[in-house]
Amino acid sequence: MLAAALGAAFASPATAFAQTPTKLIADVGLNDTFTITLTTESGSRVSDVSAGTYVIEVRDHSDMHNFHLTGPGVEESTSVAFVGTTTWTVTFQDKQTYRYVCDPHSTSMRGSFTTGGGPSASPPPPPAPRTTTIYARVGPAATISLRTRSGRRITQLRRGRYRIVVRDRSSMHNFHLSGPRVNKRTTVGFKGTATWTLTLRTGRYRYVCDPHAARMRGSFRVT
Repeated sequence: MLAAALGAAFASPATAFAQTPTKLIADVGLNDTFTITLTTESGSRVSDVSAGTYVIEVRDHSDMHNFHLTGPGVEESTSVAFVGTTTWTVTFQDKQTYRYVCDPHSTSMRGSFTTGGGPSASPPPPPAPRTTTIYARVGPAATISLRTRSGRRITQLRRGRYRIVVRDRSSMHNFHLSGPRVNKRTTVGFKGTATWTLTLRTGRYRYVCDPHAARMRGSFRVT
């Protein structure tokens, strides 16, 4: 009887051992950057995979972004406010195209892949005008600033398109940016993160906390 059981197991290894689904790594918003990727565990970018069942480990690093995966038979997403790691088990159908985006920034944070040598992913759109990201911060103390990604205080910029990530940390303050053709602000009661995409033209720009403009203010020049 023992010999018969062993023979049956070796004759049908699929029934003897359950196959573990392949793991993929979804990653979005590390250090609040505008990056989104889907890779293998070894770090290779996913462009085409075999149809079948996969485990996707989603690493969502930022409360400004999310990871949203769609395609035939698949509709999974983290919320924008979520920060942490979660796991999805999904089944990809053969010869299909699947897409992933950050919903609040879907024009710049997106990607796609095919299954089973399926149809090629849609061609990328024409490159958008280059957009530089800078960071505004106000509160929680009586402080206000505008800095580069590396933390340098901004006193001068070149004219062009900018993505301004505004981190308003106090319901007593706000961030108000004004200058040539720009007049953007958070409300005093708002506390959280907002993102503005603006074209800055030649001239002088000022930023203040409206309720405390006498001491919470700054400026920079665009050339």
